[in-house]
Amino acid sequence: MRQAIRLSFPALLLTISMALAGQPPAHLLAPAEPQPNLGKLKTRLIAYHDCNAGSGCYETDLNHQSERAIAFLKRRTAETKPGEKLALVLDIDETSLSNWDVEKQDDFGYISSDWNSWIASHKAPAIDGTLRIFNEALQHGVKVFFITGRGISQQADTAENLKAAGYHDWAGLALRPPHPSTQTTTDYKSGERKKIVDAGYRIILNVGDQISDLNGPSQAELSVKLPNPFYFIP
Repeated sequence: MRQAIRLSFPALLLTISMALAGQPPAHLLAPAEPQPNLGKLKTRLIAYHDCNAGSGCYETDLNHQSERAIAFLKRRTAETKPGEKLALVLDIDETSLSNWDVEKQDDFGYISSDWNSWIASHKAPAIDGTLRIFNEALQHGVKVFFITGRGISQQADTAENLKAAGYHDWAGLALRPPHPSTQTTTDYKSGERKKIVDAGYRIILNVGDQISDLNGPSQAELSVKLPNPFYFIP
């Protein structure tokens, strides 16, 4: 038989005030549910992106990683050997272009119709730090290759968006063709990097927001991961 927990009126008022303040009540039977709560995580992610006090700062972390990549580019290109063909590899989504507007609109979910409309709009802005890396590479004669998991049917829209965001004169743009379900992101991206190496280039730097952008054979001399706590691609 269940027994009710009876609280005095003052204790009840205290319990209510603590609940309104976000504190657990003194008498609480809590379930064994995963923590933290998904709603709280989303709130924290928005605060991180917007650089609200006490939540860290996405832009600061992006710029920190970008500056490390640029510093390496400057050192490495100063040591270029005669005849050496150097390459930079960049991912696109959350590396070269930001999709924050559609991510926030869809509450961090994936709605294919919204995603396709977003790509067709060519409105994704450049991630500033990556654009600086891109321009630094071109300035030092390093060829830039984009490798993205976007479907090959979105090639024209992706190229137009890159141009609108300030990217230009890249050497290659690889989008993912139809593939077997057993092909991982790492398999695809490392395979595309191998094509670059087979063409006689030395990949000195690879920048992506997922470990799967950077893993696998034909790795760069230096791989730089940008922050992305908003979604995960294995």
